[in-house]
Amino acid sequence: MSEDKNTESKDVGRKISFFEKLLPIWIIMCMALGIFLSIVIPGISEAINSWQVRGISIPIGICLFFMMYPAMLNLQAAEIRKLGKNPKPIILTLVSNWIIAPIIGITMAILFLEDEQLIFAIILLSSSPCTAMVLVWGWMAKGNQEQNVITTSVNTATIILLYIPVVMLLVFIANITLEKDIPLDPVLLLISLFIFIGAPLLLGIISKKLLTKTKGEEWFDNTYKPAISKIAIGALLMTLIVLFSLNGQILIERPDLLLLISIPLLIGFAIVVTINTIITKLAKLSYREAIITIIIGSSSHFEIAIAVAIAMYGVGSIAALGTTMGLFWEVPIMLSLVYIGIYLNKKGFWESEK
Repeated sequence: MSEDKNTESKDVGRKISFFEKLLPIWIIMCMALGIFLSIVIPGISEAINSWQVRGISIPIGICLFFMMYPAMLNLQAAEIRKLGKNPKPIILTLVSNWIIAPIIGITMAILFLEDEQLIFAIILLSSSPCTAMVLVWGWMAKGNQEQNVITTSVNTATIILLYIPVVMLLVFIANITLEKDIPLDPVLLLISLFIFIGAPLLLGIISKKLLTKTKGEEWFDNTYKPAISKIAIGALLMTLIVLFSLNGQILIERPDLLLLISIPLLIGFAIVVTINTIITKLAKLSYREAIITIIIGSSSHFEIAIAVAIAMYGVGSIAALGTTMGLFWEVPIMLSLVYIGIYLNKKGFWESEK
């Protein structure tokens, strides 16, 4: 119990800045700026796309790395050891992340899509549980922050083990069901996983250990991590500008692509959120446990999805655009979940806090 209080006390002082509160607006503006640049500078796509090594875009790679690194600073091995304390919400989240969400994702792709790259984008998004932004959403919803940290730490470990097998299984299902031939390079998938998950994770572990030893844990938590988080948001917005500057011509010529990818994404989100809400109710979780389970169980790790889509199909591809739309919709949906959860709690939807 004292550990819960300590976790909560650390979060009382946290504040979401004015800039962060308006993140959906900045996302829309960066997308619009990217499209504008693709119009006024026609050669920007070829110029940016030329900066790559073995199919991996250097500019996007740098941006995605700085988006991933701050998330890895939240990994706490000591927290994972607390799983036996209250495993039910953690188990429910893992079931949602690795069974429910992938099944719903591939079902939506099969029902609504024909384009191979868009199908692949849905597969990537539904196979990657979030490890970063959920810490913010969970705090905003006044959820159990200890559970939040434990689950995101577990997600970081499980992505390394399960991401490639799940993606390969869903691609196989899509190919068999739709009689497609979606290309998949396991080696390139492994390289992407190492670059965008393994390398940031390793650097996160090393830098955290060194900095806490030399500067202290308080400085690391209150000074270093907040500063790095701001860099991550900047990298996110820069990634959007680059992606949409590369995809601007595609959007202008085929605006229907946004609608095509948005329909299965939104329906899939709605189904997964509904299932998770019902499950937390049936499992008799309290609000603080339930809202974290719903938020983490319903979100995607769009960074790795974008990275793999770019590595497999190219930085200006429809697949990259599709994964970017996952980010576009997830931010307002997660914000909505925060306020819907608070509302349902006031109505007594979940069990009272014990």
